[in-house]
Amino acid sequence: MGTFLVIEPGPFSTVQDRGRWGYQQMGLPVSGALDPLAFRLANLLVGNPENAAVIEFTIVGPQLAVMKEVDIAVTGADMQMKLNHMPVEHWRTIRVKPGDLLSFQSAKQGCRGYLAVTSGIDVPEVMGSRSTFTGGKLGGYNGRPLRKGDILKSSPGRPLEWPRRLPESYTPPYSGHVELRAVPGPQDDFFQEGLETLVGSEYTVSGRADRMGYRLEGPAVVQKEGAPQSIISEPTMPGGIQVPTDHQPIVLLVEQTVGGYTKIATVISTDISRIAQATPGDTFRFKRVDIEEAHRLYLRQQEKLATLAELLG
Repeated sequence: MGTFLVIEPGPFSTVQDRGRWGYQQMGLPVSGALDPLAFRLANLLVGNPENAAVIEFTIVGPQLAVMKEVDIAVTGADMQMKLNHMPVEHWRTIRVKPGDLLSFQSAKQGCRGYLAVTSGIDVPEVMGSRSTFTGGKLGGYNGRPLRKGDILKSSPGRPLEWPRRLPESYTPPYSGHVELRAVPGPQDDFFQEGLETLVGSEYTVSGRADRMGYRLEGPAVVQKEGAPQSIISEPTMPGGIQVPTDHQPIVLLVEQTVGGYTKIATVISTDISRIAQATPGDTFRFKRVDIEEAHRLYLRQQEKLATLAELLG
């Protein structure tokens, strides 16, 4: 039995979980939810395991006909969700029933939304993950974005005993002006003034921003005189800031596996969600932090999420 019939898919809606780990050496990217925080919060709200698959949508959400009674929660960008043409709030659970119609509009704030459903979207696991990698045409719903007429199923599960709402203090703010904390390296020794330029300047998100990475526009980030502008290709990770030959930085994301440009710094994992919610025209500023601070911020976020799980449970 289906759970949702896709009436309109939106420009880019896919099934995602935490990602496909352990295959980068084969050229297969991690994929997964681009905003890991909004993804986790959506699953927490409906009482799912933390890796349950969700629908991720970009800029404009889908229109879905409900075929089965389930609880849902929508987090991330404010896409003006409506249930049967009536506005409903994000960041809370809603029980939907057969015959209901869910619809979304263009994002007012943020870029990507996440729809979690009781027990998760049920698609086959590929290499341990239900995430969609469209470049390889694998995972998710037939390895592609959703299309009109697709029928999505959810795994068997019990609805919640009572509705849940995310406390306001846990709701991440979205802004067109984003601060990203970054650790220098791994090739920061190839730069001198370039590192000061990066952390002292404002960069604009260009139109070339997708799940592979965000290309930025702003002051040139230049290597030291005599330093190579490229290196032997090596593995990359989400948050790495590459500097190609045009000296305009690129922040790498979840569908990049290797790269041959020098990486001046790496955005810390807790700030990847901020990148995922930025749209072309938004601005980034980088703040330099050390690895110890990055670890502290990560542990603080994990503790806060553990507290939330107890609160909602």
